[in-house]
Amino acid sequence: MTDTVVKINDLVKRYGDLIALDHFDLEIKQGEIFGLLGPNGSGKTTTINCLLSLLAFDKGNIEIFGKKMTPVSYDIKKEIGVIMQNVAVFDELTVYENIDYFCGLYIKDKAERKKCVEEAIKFVGLEEFKKFYPKKLSGGLLRRLNIACGIAHKPKLIILDEPTVAVDPQSRNRILEGIQDLNRKGATIIYTSHYMEEVEQICTRIAIMDKGKKAAEGTKDELKRMIKNTETITIEILDIPDKVMGEISGLKHVYKTDLTDGKLTVYCSGGKHNFMRVLDVLQKNELSFGRVYTEQPTLNDVFLEITGKALRDKED
Repeated sequence: MTDTVVKINDLVKRYGDLIALDHFDLEIKQGEIFGLLGPNGSGKTTTINCLLSLLAFDKGNIEIFGKKMTPVSYDIKKEIGVIMQNVAVFDELTVYENIDYFCGLYIKDKAERKKCVEEAIKFVGLEEFKKFYPKKLSGGLLRRLNIACGIAHKPKLIILDEPTVAVDPQSRNRILEGIQDLNRKGATIIYTSHYMEEVEQICTRIAIMDKGKKAAEGTKDELKRMIKNTETITIEILDIPDKVMGEISGLKHVYKTDLTDGKLTVYCSGGKHNFMRVLDVLQKNELSFGRVYTEQPTLNDVFLEITGKALRDKED
């Protein structure tokens, strides 16, 4: 039994002259919450559609649970739960009936299915809304219904594409806690989102895609070490002599300094104790200063440095 749940090797997908996936590789281990990030047009959605065999590709190989994935791999597909960005439920069915319908695609035994449906309803917190129709639900509750429909059959691999778009903070927290709970119960999860703080909060490993390729991969800490800026030190100070600025600029690991509007900003790349070294210079020169704070890079900083800051309007 392999511990690799998803293995994508040398995947190429073309749309005419456009290369949507350019020799793309990816490996996801059992038990991971794997974040798949990228700007619009990077290839995330194309990757997921190829992974699910909803889209033919020009070259490469995809294996799920150690088996080759094909359009007729129904034994594999029944172990996958998919929650896409666009809510896909039936308006004419109640909350309970919707979950029962989707669960019934995989589980035929009525008693077992009833148990799974009830557990899914409880899991997403929709006990009070079982007889409601989708049009009567708020955006957050509708998202939770969408998730329940995708996970009621207890899949081993769950793909969540932007599951918290346009929901209230309470529903967002409920969804994120639910995803982590599913993972603790044994599900491997692929998670895509434009909310970097969510990915940073729940994902064990992350891949950043750009222009159909994998631009970077690792844990959030590993990704942060890949970029130039690893620490930003800000000090409130009215003025600094040029000589002292020169000393700070010359410190090991300092690559940029800026003094604007009574704030000294020191940008560091790598190293430890940068904060103390800067303070030592100020104290040695008997300069008074106010508030001092240091910031580590966020996943958003990493994302922007790796993919660039230009706006992307194209879809995947």
